[in-house]
Amino acid sequence: MGPLVVNEIISANTNLFLAFLIGIGFGFVLEASGFSSSRTLAGMFYGYDTTVLKVFFTGAIVAMLGLLFFSLFGWIDLDLVYINPTFLWSAIVGGAIMGLGFILGGFCPGTAFCAFSIGKLDALMFIGGLIIGIVIFTEGFPLWKDLFYAENMGTPTMGEFFGISRGVFALLLILAAFGMFWVGEWAEKKYPRDEY
Repeated sequence: MGPLVVNEIISANTNLFLAFLIGIGFGFVLEASGFSSSRTLAGMFYGYDTTVLKVFFTGAIVAMLGLLFFSLFGWIDLDLVYINPTFLWSAIVGGAIMGLGFILGGFCPGTAFCAFSIGKLDALMFIGGLIIGIVIFTEGFPLWKDLFYAENMGTPTMGEFFGISRGVFALLLILAAFGMFWVGEWAEKKYPRDEY
C-alpha cells in the first residue's frame, strides 16, 4: 500500500493490516461500481458503458494526488515506492492477450474474483483460465524468456520518461481524464446499449 514511513508512523504489521483493509475496500468499490457484471466491463470496448474508464481514471487521479500531497507533507517517501521494471515487448504482448480475453468474455483477473465472490459461475471459468495461464507461462518460461526480458526500459515514471515534473504530469493526466470522461459520455449517447 505504500511505505508510510514504516516504524516511524506505523509498524510493518500495521502496514500489512491497512493494506488488507484497503484490499477489502477496493473489492467493495469494484462490486458497487458494477464491475462484477461482464456486460458492464465489455461495454467499455463497445462504447455503450464507460463505467470502467470513469472509475479507473478517477481512482488513478485520486491515488496520484494523494501520493503527491503525502509526499509534500513528508508522510510518504516516493523514492521508497517500488516500481516494476518495464519490459516493453512483454508488456505489449501480455496486454494484447489480456485485452483479447477481456473483450471476449468481459472479465479481467481482478473483476473475475469480484464476480465470483458474489456467486457468478461464469467468472469461475476465467479464474480457471487464469490458473491455467499461470501454469503454462511458468512451465514454458524458457521458451519465451527472451521475449519477456526484451527491451528493458528500467523503472522510469511517466514524468521521467517525458522529462517533466510530477506536478506537470499530474495536471496533464487530470486534463486527459476530463477529456476521456467527455468522450465516454459522447460514446454512451452515440452507442446506447440494446436492452434485452
